[in-house]
Amino acid sequence: MPFDPTRRACRYGFWFVVVITGLLICGTINSVQASARRTPIVEAVAASMPSVVNIHGRKTVRNDEQAGASRDHFRQVNGMGTGIVIDERGYVLTNHHVVDGVSRIQVTLHNRQTVTANLIAHDHKTDLAVIKLDVDDSLPLMRVGTASDLMPGETVIAIGNAYGYEHTVTAGIISALHRTVQVSDDQTYRDVIQTSADINPGNSGGPLLNIDGELIGINVAVRIGAQGIAFAIPIDQALEVAADLLNAERLSRISHGVIGKTDQHDQHSQFVVTSFRKDSPAQSAGLERGDVVVSVGGVKVERALDFERGLLGHTGGESIPLQVKRDGSLMKVEVSLASAKRKTATGGGNDRIWDLLGLRMEPVSGQYVQQVDSRVNGGLTIVDVRSGSPATQGSLRLQAGDILVGMLSWETVRLDNISYILNRPEVVNGQPIKFYVLRGNKMLHGHMRVGAESGR
Repeated sequence: MPFDPTRRACRYGFWFVVVITGLLICGTINSVQASARRTPIVEAVAASMPSVVNIHGRKTVRNDEQAGASRDHFRQVNGMGTGIVIDERGYVLTNHHVVDGVSRIQVTLHNRQTVTANLIAHDHKTDLAVIKLDVDDSLPLMRVGTASDLMPGETVIAIGNAYGYEHTVTAGIISALHRTVQVSDDQTYRDVIQTSADINPGNSGGPLLNIDGELIGINVAVRIGAQGIAFAIPIDQALEVAADLLNAERLSRISHGVIGKTDQHDQHSQFVVTSFRKDSPAQSAGLERGDVVVSVGGVKVERALDFERGLLGHTGGESIPLQVKRDGSLMKVEVSLASAKRKTATGGGNDRIWDLLGLRMEPVSGQYVQQVDSRVNGGLTIVDVRSGSPATQGSLRLQAGDILVGMLSWETVRLDNISYILNRPEVVNGQPIKFYVLRGNKMLHGHMRVGAESGR
């Protein structure tokens, strides 16, 4: 047969097409397999994980031994838990029992960086607390959903510091809704979510997610001795408590006069102005009842927590823009913030101490304190520290869990001891106060100045 270059070219072209087609088919199969592995659970975890932090520290707890045992009645233990970033500046929501009594709160971020944190405020009834991380960079937030439309049987995901294994992921279903769970004589969780997702010690304060990766609850408790029974606080309830804990008028010492609420409608949240205080900046700015706040100072507002976040860090005298929706139309309102009125130097109790020092304290028994240092008769446990207050700006930054045992040359066993000290001439004249605290098993001392910071 005579040589025909056209036939040879066609033959080679045929096999070229076969090979390329085979490669494309294999590539498609591999791609399908890879996409099948990336399930909705994988997607939800990947999107939410950067906003989850792991909390650890040491706290003093009472031993279970009977009275008369040779061992001390108190001991130091390692505490652990989980938290959720609720503001880019480092504000984190967690359970109060995670950080209660922790002498030094340590937090590990998703990138493995470890930072310290201070307890800002807590609510004993719901066992929720807000801590502030010492960070310079902005932290990511996770998508927030709602617990109002949850269905028994739907898939949920939990992320937490289970037994110290950071960022542990488990999955389960919604087992039931609106449960009431009593975990101790003084702690009852009401209207909580029951789930079969594995929750272990260390998961407390971590997120419960739906299959779309939206935050729907705060993991809080397990049923001792049972498997597949755990509970979470509905996120709508938790974020309303968080809004109160981050109240800007209290933390930033400003006054705006807005009174509002989160309105949940068809899986959409909005913050509605329900009223305002008479002669307040809000009234002067022309806000009206029924206005829907869309943004505050550039922060998008969907719920009360967002409104408080948008005001945090601002000071009296600043003018802050609010974008509101009124009768279906968007409009801009400028609110001139006022400085909150300060309490006078008379009176006593935690309110005045909070105002002048930035501390909330509770008495602790002398027996408890003497387990650490036999030289002292008692003290005051610090339960809250206001960000930016004199307590955080002295030579030793006070933090939740510290036990204040003395100021100047006086012991601090009762709250009225503090009131007496704050009326001393040297304090009124602005001289630094020397104080003594027990932190863990160490006695520390520092100085703080009560003058300009307290507004006296």
